[in-house]
Amino acid sequence: MDRPRHISLLRCLLALCLLLGFSQPFARAERLATDRGVPVLTIDGAIGPATADYVSGGIASAAEAGAPMIVIRMDTPGGLDTSMREIIRAIVNAPMPVVTYVSPSGARAASAGAFILTASHVAAMAPGTNVGAATPVQLGAPGVTPATNPKKEEGDKAAADETAGPKTGSASEAKALNDAIAYIRSLAEMRGRNADWAEAAVRDAASLSAQAALAQKVIDIVARDNNDLLVQLNGRSVKMGGGEVRLDTSNLALNDVEPNWRTRLLVAITS
Repeated sequence: MDRPRHISLLRCLLALCLLLGFSQPFARAERLATDRGVPVLTIDGAIGPATADYVSGGIASAAEAGAPMIVIRMDTPGGLDTSMREIIRAIVNAPMPVVTYVSPSGARAASAGAFILTASHVAAMAPGTNVGAATPVQLGAPGVTPATNPKKEEGDKAAADETAGPKTGSASEAKALNDAIAYIRSLAEMRGRNADWAEAAVRDAASLSAQAALAQKVIDIVARDNNDLLVQLNGRSVKMGGGEVRLDTSNLALNDVEPNWRTRLLVAITS
């Protein structure tokens, strides 16, 4: 197949995918309201447009189905700021509690994952997981031009370092850093969590283990597994809008919601 035809076909497939995908809610989520089920959305890997589409769509479909709450099982090194914010908007505006659970042991909620965990109504981690390292990194930054005289450049740099003040980076980097700090602090304050540590996670790339995060009020629960998570959630009060919701997880089952074909295609295209 020649290249122009290949590109045209790919565009047609993507357009058809978008048209059909938006008209098809998660059928599996629609069944959850009738069997006392809780939809579990899984973030496994880097966060991008396909992840944001899957999570925000899953939350919307679960809300329509009347699910009592949602669990996001997460293991991520981070991802795109725009996709992260789309997921956080869906969490913040969800009509039911959203529980983010960093699991299984060995998983992490780094960078964008730390923001999502902080934004959730309930933040939980499994033993042997970690959270933090949320300093924003600009993709596609220009490389460094090789010096024509390395020794002279090193000498000039050392002399400049002795007289110059602390390095602040470029204006765009400072803006991105300050914006990220303000954002994660606002999320932590909204959920009654440790805003000072949240700032350190962005400013200094601070990280914590699950137990340390619990001790410092960065998260709410350390749970060994799904059953332990449900036990610890039972009876917990969660602030929703202007009031509180008391969680009743007795006789609840966690049901995995797999990405639909549209999301899988988006993953393949964006990858």
